[in-house]
Amino acid sequence: MLQSWRWFGPEDPVPLDHVRQAGASGIVTALHHIYDGRVWTPDDIATRKAMIEAAGLTWSVCESIPVHTSIKLRRGPWRTYVDAWKDTLANLGRAGIPVVCYNFMPVVDWTRTNLMYRMPTTGYALRFDLPDFVAYDVFVLKRPGAEASYPAPLVETARARLAAMSEEEVATLERNIIAGLPGGEDSYDRKAIYDRILSFDGVGEAEMRDNLFAFLREVVPVAEEVGVKLAIHPDDPPFSLFGLPRIVSTAADARAILEAVDSPANGLTLCAGSYGSRADNDLPAMAAEFGPRIHFVHLRNVSREADGSFNESEHLGGDVDMVDLITALTREQRRRAAEGRTDTAIPMRPDHGHLLADDIGKKVNPGYSCIGRLKGLAELRGVMLAVDRLLAA
Repeated sequence: MLQSWRWFGPEDPVPLDHVRQAGASGIVTALHHIYDGRVWTPDDIATRKAMIEAAGLTWSVCESIPVHTSIKLRRGPWRTYVDAWKDTLANLGRAGIPVVCYNFMPVVDWTRTNLMYRMPTTGYALRFDLPDFVAYDVFVLKRPGAEASYPAPLVETARARLAAMSEEEVATLERNIIAGLPGGEDSYDRKAIYDRILSFDGVGEAEMRDNLFAFLREVVPVAEEVGVKLAIHPDDPPFSLFGLPRIVSTAADARAILEAVDSPANGLTLCAGSYGSRADNDLPAMAAEFGPRIHFVHLRNVSREADGSFNESEHLGGDVDMVDLITALTREQRRRAAEGRTDTAIPMRPDHGHLLADDIGKKVNPGYSCIGRLKGLAELRGVMLAVDRLLAA
């Protein structure tokens, strides 16, 4: 696999020199300073690409072009935003960026409740705690109908959890959930997120899915024309938040997306941590089934709990069998090579990493500190090398 690294541009605390030191050769980035739906111009893209190449690296994946809420709702100025998205996609393709990752999550992007969850190793991980999230949704945000969205015992657990929190802890929980995490598309205050959630009132899974498929029918032909592979990222976490429909959460969802527009340009980001947050998603089986249409891989692991909570584990720990998953992906690469495909090396990145050692106390993007990802990439690289040699024997 093509070993890549997510980089948030010139303001990222991890400079490109450190990416090279980690052993990555590909960069996964986007024009994060242009997130208002404007077209990314050829000059914008060329400037970022030249910066990456000057450091001896390659812009291997764009993650992500933001998908405006009006597109997800197919209301208001959605046509303007779709046209801009298509123009940006075309400009990326003409600049030689081969893969574009994107997501279709409503209102909130990837979501965690705790950004400093202390692990037994004394490092810190990201965590999604379902009772804490329910406490915020039902008793702090007070979303209409929120209490009815959850089982009564869970609501009572959430009530007790909130009662034990200080005002500062409640404020931190709110910031973690709604203030926006790295790579996310929106940051809210309480009124703004409340209003945005209400804008989806009455929109169910069927309508949301139809809107995604309509979007794909518009953008996939552009991707085909300019030689880009689209790779939709799964919901994170892969279940409803705030009562909103999430439609990229299961193998069945992925299957429906690929069937909706049956083109090699319409593919998946196989995020092991996102899909793996559900016990009913078999990651090695998904890699085997969807292999020809997997255009990007996030290798991250999670430790699941019975109530739906999870924390991000070490890359080779947790509930996803990373060795089996890498084996399935390596088999797919070999199949591509035998078929004569040019995209035999699937770009991957070590998704997230624990906050470790000298990074503790430094300014970092949550989940994207240097040492934790360097450790994860080194471990994954070892597995990839071992698996490749075993399959070659």
